[in-house]
Amino acid sequence: MDEVLRLDAVGQAQAVREGRVSPRELVEAAIAKIRAHDVELNTVVHPRFERALAELDDLQDGTPFRGVPILVKDLGWAQAGEPYGAGSSTLDGVEVSDDAHAVTRLREAGFVILGRTNTPEFGTTITTEPAVHGPTRNPYDLAYSAGGSSGGSAAAVAAGMVAVATASDGGGSIRIPAGACGLVGLKPTRGRSSHGPAQGEGWSGMSTLGLVSRTVRDTAAVLDLITGYVHGDPYAAPALPGPLAREVRAEPGRLRIGFVREHPREDVPFEPEPAAAVTGAAALLERLGHEVEESWPAALGESDFATFFGAIVSANVAAELESIGRWRGKPVELSELEPRNQAMAEAGRRRTAVDHILALQWIDGYRRRMASWWSGHDVLLAPTLGIPPYPLGWFPPDDLSTSFGRTGPAVAFTSPFNATGQPAISLPLYRTAEGLPVGVQLVAAAGREDLLVRLAAQVERAHPFVHSALR
Repeated sequence: MDEVLRLDAVGQAQAVREGRVSPRELVEAAIAKIRAHDVELNTVVHPRFERALAELDDLQDGTPFRGVPILVKDLGWAQAGEPYGAGSSTLDGVEVSDDAHAVTRLREAGFVILGRTNTPEFGTTITTEPAVHGPTRNPYDLAYSAGGSSGGSAAAVAAGMVAVATASDGGGSIRIPAGACGLVGLKPTRGRSSHGPAQGEGWSGMSTLGLVSRTVRDTAAVLDLITGYVHGDPYAAPALPGPLAREVRAEPGRLRIGFVREHPREDVPFEPEPAAAVTGAAALLERLGHEVEESWPAALGESDFATFFGAIVSANVAAELESIGRWRGKPVELSELEPRNQAMAEAGRRRTAVDHILALQWIDGYRRRMASWWSGHDVLLAPTLGIPPYPLGWFPPDDLSTSFGRTGPAVAFTSPFNATGQPAISLPLYRTAEGLPVGVQLVAAAGREDLLVRLAAQVERAHPFVHSALR
């Protein structure tokens, strides 16, 4: 069974169809793996093993992922009748009444949900160390962070508990843990996946739903399931030419690829390891026949971006707390929150509606300035993280000056593409001298996940990803 668990989700589904393993055997093996290793990793904060086993009797024949186990992030991804925590004690005991549309699609495809994964409080930082659940540890080195905010999902996939887990990304929260844990993590185009029925959008459109996986084909196949406009959504992404799973086998052609190793914003210091990861990836892409040059959007260096991005996020945090208070029937007091979110909520509450709209309008202009670079290029290559792998505790919860000061440079290569709504994928192409993964990021124009999947699959064939943290 261990050999089957090491397969990706597409491979596990094929093993079930061919009768090499039953759904029950596969699910029971995944549960045993979680029980064996999650004491040290702390990835699953709400197991639902008995319910998952009971649901096996209701699986429909012919579904593409019949019996394949999966974990879902405990932020978004609502499940009917299950607790919803978002990494916060403010939601203790709260259950939701309806599945998120994306969860419904996973169930309809035959996936069996084993539990909900750890996340920082409200997903507002890039390390998964919530006070309510404790830290998730990186399976490559237990002293290191698995990233955030989808750190629980990423650590579980990297350790081999499941082949794929759901995630979300408002400033890098798919790509950063994918990079930290040596995985594939694609942030889709804004509007590609529905936040319904509970929400129309996340973080004023900057947050999108996705997943972390070990292979490009898993990323493509599962995104095909969970994406697509649902009636009532506020907007939709540009239509794709066809299923992303088909793009895995398509050649990308000769692409015009620009790369950036050092962030053009003056507040982001040069870091040698992310730069080395980009240098190696650029050389690989050139060997694959692409036209590669050192070039990037001039707007990436605009110093005002971080101010406006932070203002929009803080306003959304304040609004989320108001919503939670109404949901649970009792206002959220700042004293219930971790210090980081206390500060963000206070900042959000000080801003007016006019302030918020003006910030959104600034981002509208930024989006157009960024997009102009893609008129002459197909893809941007950049670091995923602006800093090297970091240990647990690197973002001290009680020292906000240090914590926020370290976060800005870390997300400098990811958050701009949440603001622009473009698709971006992190690939595991580099290791530090200590063996810790470092991700590199490929960014395409809005709506071009198809191009990213083609290119990522070509890279994976030329440089197969190594997953040495599998347990």
